[in-house]
Formats: sequence, structure tokens, C-alpha cells
Amino acid sequence: MPVLTRLIPSPVVVDIRPGALDDLASVLSDQRISHSGKLAVAVSNGSGARLRERIAPALPGATWYEVGGGTLDDAIQLAGAIKAGHYDAVVGLGGGKIIDCAKFAAARVGLPLVAVPTNLAHDGLCSPVATLDNDAGRGSYGVPNPIAVVIDLDVIREAPARFVRAGIGDAISNINSIADWELSNRVNGEKIDGLASAMARQAGEAVLRHPGGIGDNDFLQVLAEALVLTGIAMSISGDSRPASGSCHEINHAFDLLFPKRAASHGEQCGLGAAFAMYLRGAHEESAYMAEVLHRHGLPVLPEEIGFTVDEFVQAVEFAPQTRPGRYTILEHLDLKPNQIKDIYSDYAKAISS
Repeated sequence: MPVLTRLIPSPVVVDIRPGALDDLASVLSDQRISHSGKLAVAVSNGSGARLRERIAPALPGATWYEVGGGTLDDAIQLAGAIKAGHYDAVVGLGGGKIIDCAKFAAARVGLPLVAVPTNLAHDGLCSPVATLDNDAGRGSYGVPNPIAVVIDLDVIREAPARFVRAGIGDAISNINSIADWELSNRVNGEKIDGLASAMARQAGEAVLRHPGGIGDNDFLQVLAEALVLTGIAMSISGDSRPASGSCHEINHAFDLLFPKRAASHGEQCGLGAAFAMYLRGAHEESAYMAEVLHRHGLPVLPEEIGFTVDEFVQAVEFAPQTRPGRYTILEHLDLKPNQIKDIYSDYAKAISS
């Protein structure tokens, strides 16, 4: 009898621990990543640039490229710069914008990417998606998974606390995203990838149920692993479905309607997830999710990120337009503004009691 299986696109190296950056050179010398030591290293002018002095001596064959921002133009410019360099791989060292620029550039020139994030703001550090600002606002572009992910928890502890907390909101929102996927399966027959669903759900649950906080290495380890597993879950399913539901539609609505005032991706997704869980009638789960988000210093009410109730209602009403074809609790209920406002009032009372 033949043994039937499937190949899962995933990094060949995942190194998550305190001090991992000290061994970056040995990771990069892996013959599957770089046989010559010629590397293109993309860094931000912030956290990545500060780490350059520390690790540059160990990477004598590297050429360093400072990336100005997280736009599509930045990524195309980076790809053009590294195209003629005959490199073995691209290394993205910095925050989420730099990682996404490096992912796009590496894909454009056909090189593997090594992701070395300096914060845990969202699950993009190991996902097959690069999110970049463009002339139309913001776009998502399909790219290969990183060939390696190196996360130094000592570096993460030095990141602004808000950026690390945001990753908590993004990870926890997986639970709502899977609930939306299951809803679409029941109503529309949309196929669920059981492995991708299990990985994304358990990643979210691990963060939700962990008693620690961002000052604990144990918690940071779980959070980092959850974000990596979420990225792999998206690769398995072939799209962002395991980690993007009504919570992310609400997040995208904030970004599009209030681009100059929007909060971070993870903050908005966490808030969106807690509210969406309430919408689907999972009131106890919603209350617990809100309690955990608050414990980590994350918002659960729009006022906490500078939006009025009416603006939140506007975002929720607009949210389904951000992902045409995706079926979530928002499309299922098809609520009018006055209905959203009434349910929000009940939600706010429930999580405050």
C-alpha cells in the first residue's frame, strides 16, 4: 500500500530562544541557505540598523541595504538593488515592514528569505504574504515562506512593549477566524483544511490561555511559536483563511476609513475578534478574550484606540467590503448600523461587568 502524504511548505530552520542572534552566522552558513556567504541583508533605520554593528563582523560576505519604509515602491527598489548581486539569500532584519519588503524583494528575484524579526507585532514574520502600502492604500502579495526564521527573545524584550502586545492580539484573533471558517463551511460548504485549522486554533489558544506576560521569556517563546505556526498554517491552506476572518475585516476597515488614525494591526484585530465572538453568540468566550486582552494592555473598546462608537459602527458595517468573497459572521448577519450599535452596547456592558 502506498504511503500518501503531502509536503508542507515551512522553514528549514526555526530558532526561537534568548541569544539566537549570536548564532545567526551558523544558521546562514547552512548549505541549503547560503553556500558562498554572499547575502543581501535588508535592515530598517531603527532596530535593524542598531543590530548591524553587532552582527556585521560575523557576516563578512554580506551587503547591507537600508530600507526606508514598508511600501511597494520600497520593496521593488530593494529587489532592483539586489538583483545584480548574485546573492545566495536575502535576510530581513527588523520590524514587520522590513520583513515584508524583504519577503517581496526576495520573491521577485527568486531568492530564499531568512526572517530575523526584532518584534512580534503580527503573524507576518513567517507567512506567505507580504503586506505593503501602495497607491491604493495597502495590498497583500503572495510570496514563499521564509526558508529560516531566527527570533532572539533578548532582542524581542528590548522592542517597544506595544509592538509585542500587538502580536498577542493577532494570535488570539485566530480563534475567531477559525470560527468564521467553520461558519462558512456549515452555511456555504466551504472546504476546511483540518491541519491548517488545528495549527492556527491551537496557536491562538496557547497564547490566550498562557498566564504569563511580555516580560517573561516563557510567554514570549509561546507567542513567537504561535506566530510562526500561524504563518505555516496559512501556507498549508494556500491562503490567509486560518488567520483572517471578521476580526481582520474590521481591522482593514479601520485602515481604509481612517488611515491616519488607525491603530496597529494586532490591536485592531484583537478588538475585532472579541466583538465578533460576541456577535456570533459566544458571549462567555468573548468576555474571556476581552479579559485576557485587557490583562496584556490591549484595547477591547474603540475608545481605547481613539475611535467613537459611531466610527466603530461605521467600520463594522464597511468591513465586509474589504474582503469580497470571504464569508464571516459579518456577512452572515448582514447587520444594519442601528443593529450594530445596539449589539455593541450589549457587548460593552458584558465585558465591563
